[in-house]
Amino acid sequence: MVQRVTVPSLFAPPVYAHASVVEAGAKLAFLAGSVPLDADGKLVGAGDPVRQAEQVLANLDEQLRAVGSDMAHVVSTDVYVVSGEPSVLSAVWNVVEASGLNIGPHSSTLLGVACLGYTGQLVEITATAVVPETEPAAGGGPDRG
Repeated sequence: MVQRVTVPSLFAPPVYAHASVVEAGAKLAFLAGSVPLDADGKLVGAGDPVRQAEQVLANLDEQLRAVGSDMAHVVSTDVYVVSGEPSVLSAVWNVVEASGLNIGPHSSTLLGVACLGYTGQLVEITATAVVPETEPAAGGGPDRG
């Protein structure tokens, strides 16, 4: 079974979901690329890859919470940066390392690319995460007395 999730607090994507959750032993969420747009679809941090990385991670956190997961359960990311300069890629990676993604640790790929989907967009992150099973409330089971 596949559950596709569009996060109401994020800018509505044109033809894709923010995440797809597939149950296969463990429940996994495959998240669409998190982008540096605010809830109104406006670019955040024009010309500033570090600020865009911060917005991308905030949006990624929203996507994860919407599917019942969090940064600690991310198992894989791809980090795309519009730059061929290692110093720019490193600056974005420092933001990623300072985020909740460092709890895992998760596997990741950092890529310098020529362009991304939105005008002025410099950073995008895709992620795969485990969606943990919720713990039953204490004393919530049937009475066996």
